[in-house]
Amino acid sequence: MSCYEIEALRLGLMTVLGVGDDSTRDHAEKELEGHLEGPIQGLAEADSLAEIERHLDAALVDLEEEVASMDSDDPEFDYTRGRLLAVRDAERAVQRLSAQGESIVDGLGDAHDTLHETFPVEE
Repeated sequence: MSCYEIEALRLGLMTVLGVGDDSTRDHAEKELEGHLEGPIQGLAEADSLAEIERHLDAALVDLEEEVASMDSDDPEFDYTRGRLLAVRDAERAVQRLSAQGESIVDGLGDAHDTLHETFPVEE
């Protein structure tokens, strides 16, 4: 049993944020061998937070459909529901990351404006 959505998200975030080491990346890629298609592939290969959010949303839809189609007495049911909860939590974390990034960009714009107001440039 593996949580492909989380491993793919880790790969995408490592790329977008420029973090992680080769051994972590190699481990995640091995976990995903044979499963790189659709939203999982999109997450693993994402180059931006916007891409990650889009593919994560699609992965959640697929996972919700998988849970909805399972019988509650299926031995994989509880684990699959757990995956769904973990991926929903990851989605909220990515949303917070995007909001924080936007706030930083806005703050830098404000700092730039304040500098120009304080020290006007004469032309």
